[in-house]
Amino acid sequence: MTASELAKYDGKNGQPAYVAVSGVIYDVSASPMWQSGNHMDQHQAGQDLTEDLKSAPHVRKVVERFPTVGRLEEAPETPEKSSGKTVFIIIGVLAALVVGWLVLR
Repeated sequence: MTASELAKYDGKNGQPAYVAVSGVIYDVSASPMWQSGNHMDQHQAGQDLTEDLKSAPHVRKVVERFPTVGRLEEAPETPEKSSGKTVFIIIGVLAALVVGWLVLR
């Protein structure tokens, strides 16, 4: 599941509450501490909470007791469009080489 897919599981409007920690996605829906996808008015379900957990008052084992529902994947990178600037630079270099060759000939 990608981060954008995970965001749909925010515990609101009847959706389950999922959180990701270190690449693992947990279903925290059954926890009274995650009512409506909100945990202690500090964390919202549907997000990767790996960094947040580092400063949490509880250990990672608390989260790991919830059922796992998948793994968090990175979204596939979209290829960047070739910019006209790159083409312009290449043409400029080629032109400089041709002019230099003509002058030194």
